[in-house]
Amino acid sequence: MVREAPSGAMFAVGTEIHLVNRMGKEFAAEGKKIITLDDSGCLCTTMFRISPQHLCWVLENLVEGNVVNQIKVKDDVKHWAHVALDRMLEIQ
Repeated sequence: MVREAPSGAMFAVGTEIHLVNRMGKEFAAEGKKIITLDDSGCLCTTMFRISPQHLCWVLENLVEGNVVNQIKVKDDVKHWAHVALDRMLEIQ
């Protein structure tokens, strides 16, 4: 959507701040402005700490049948998260 938008278009994006910043830099040359929906500038410290080593550790535990650092989400939150993800994945 951003790629096909005309010069001068503005978008507010609600996702990980580094992705929003990269998009902002990429499309600035085309005269498009992209800002984050997060007005506090607070980074998700959990997402920020993910490293290949930690991901490997989690995957190795899953192979062994151990669930580590499990996060539980309410059913209504899961539903709308799935709707949002499905919509994002439909866009090509």
